Amino acid sequence: MGIIVDRSTRVLVQGITGREGSFHTKAMLDYGTQIVAGVTPGKGGTRVHGVLVYNSVEEALERNPEINTSIIFVPARYAPDAIYEALDSSIRNIVIITEHIPLHEMLRIVNYAKILGATIIGPNTPGIINPIDRVKVGIMPSRVFRKGNIGIVSRSGTLTYEIAYALSLSGLGQSTCLGIGGDPIVGLDFIEVVKMFFEDEDTKAIVVIGEIGGDMEERLADYLKKHGIEKPMVAFIAGRTAPPGKRMGHAGAIISMGIGTAESKINALEDAGVVVAVTPTDVVKYFKKHL
Repeated sequence: MGIIVDRSTRVLVQGITGREGSFHTKAMLDYGTQIVAGVTPGKGGTRVHGVLVYNSVEEALERNPEINTSIIFVPARYAPDAIYEALDSSIRNIVIITEHIPLHEMLRIVNYAKILGATIIGPNTPGIINPIDRVKVGIMPSRVFRKGNIGIVSRSGTLTYEIAYALSLSGLGQSTCLGIGGDPIVGLDFIEVVKMFFEDEDTKAIVVIGEIGGDMEERLADYLKKHGIEKPMVAFIAGRTAPPGKRMGHAGAIISMGIGTAESKINALEDAGVVVAVTPTDVVKYFKKHL
């Protein structure tokens, strides 16, 4: 079954007529995702790869009440309004591909979504893919994933693809893979996703892909130390060789007062009983032995 998205997922693409929205709409459709509508103000009545475009989310839902998930390809300046429009229209799963959304805006959005009981993936995320049901709500290259029972949650899109592909080549498939996003403020965090994987019958093992900056990995380690590890789990932390004090990659990759270094994350996870791989290949080696 996987988590968050499955055969019942019906997708609305906000920003569907833009270059990225159009390109990835076709890729999602080709994979098997049920995209039932798109929204771009002023472009209502047109079609993108056969998908009818509406001027507003409200209009799209009036004609397609089965919509339960939205993916946002709207530019950062207008993305908050698009997200609120989806939330206020009772869409409860929202994937935000857009990056560079101001932090104060995301703080408000994440808080509002929690009040409504909505799930936010992102921003600055590659999205989510469920190879079991062939559903992709995102921009990841579907060819690197295969049906299986390993769940992947990651802060890095590229490393998600690399590790998933290595697992796939070795015959180990995935249940669900998702990127929580590389920004300092995101919707879902590691703890929430790992708990979902613990509860998912189709997920037998978990990969956590972290990186320097922030304290999400340390908070996950603290949670696991208190509540236990219910399924085989391997972590990989990018940035072991990052120069001290240097900001690397994502906006969330900021180290402050000794918190957020690769060393602090690795130590915390290992102290909680999580196996931490040195290289992506080590992830595959571990699961070949233990699954």
